[in-house]
Amino acid sequence: MKLGKLTSEELGRIVLSALVPRRDDVVLRPGIGIDCGGVKVGDAACVLSTDPITAADRDAGWLAVHISCNDVAAAGAEPAGVLLTVLAPPDTRPEDVRRVIEDAQTAAAEVGVEIIGGHTEVTDAVRRMVLSATVMGKAPLGRVFSAAGARAGDAIVMTKWAAIEGTMILAADYRHLIAGALIPEDEETLRGLRGMLSVVPEGRAAAELAVTAMHDITEGGVLGALWEMARASGCGACVDAERIPVLPCTRRICDRLGLDPFRLISSGSLLIAAPDGREIVDELGARGISAAVIGRMTDREITIRRGNEVLPVEPPGSDELYRVIG
Repeated sequence: MKLGKLTSEELGRIVLSALVPRRDDVVLRPGIGIDCGGVKVGDAACVLSTDPITAADRDAGWLAVHISCNDVAAAGAEPAGVLLTVLAPPDTRPEDVRRVIEDAQTAAAEVGVEIIGGHTEVTDAVRRMVLSATVMGKAPLGRVFSAAGARAGDAIVMTKWAAIEGTMILAADYRHLIAGALIPEDEETLRGLRGMLSVVPEGRAAAELAVTAMHDITEGGVLGALWEMARASGCGACVDAERIPVLPCTRRICDRLGLDPFRLISSGSLLIAAPDGREIVDELGARGISAAVIGRMTDREITIRRGNEVLPVEPPGSDELYRVIG
């Protein structure tokens, strides 16, 4: 099998087909593009998500907390607690484990969550440190969102820029591969990206507005998330490549490495479907969050307009990052 998360076809055939619903108190179940589970607890919903960090070395603990909190926030929930699993190879030093935990604690403080448990183990089953964070959040019943729920005619809003996380990883861990590609102004932009990885602010804000679906953009990039949201909602979609925000430093890095920024891991950006996209953009802008309408949900196929061409969007495969680290 290829590196990266399972394809949508593999996920459906191998994993989802084996699962059987059996409880009435489950309010959000697994599916293509569904990143969280939800369980009714009294008058509220407990929303949970889990994600590993396998492709980053620096800031791995920090990334683990933020990325799982993003999933919960994209469901409209307030992240509250984190369980962190750390699997370290035998040559790991104690200070390496300590650094990961301190980085995770920094992220937890930034988001306002608490690390409430987990598991730490040295094992020869891994060649590099592997982290997995499980985040628990809470939301009012009836206000739990997912990638499903979008309708034909809804505007597609994207927050911030494509490939934020991919840009951070490549600039931090693979700087030798992009030597000479960046200009001095890019360094300040790259330093600022650290504060942009969370979608908790926009997820919480959008949950108060008239939205139909939300999906945070992770492996597979913008186009992967678009395909998943359309598939989960039973819709088509069409986006315009020229409307998808991409930072200049991201373009320079991707051009040097021959990567597609629309297929590069993009934690830090959120897709939102809503009847009135301009309202969402204006409301988020008033809260200091940049956003743009990049297209519309349709009742046809999933496509992207590039210049004068309208091309089909293929299901997400291995993220572009694995072309570098694989």
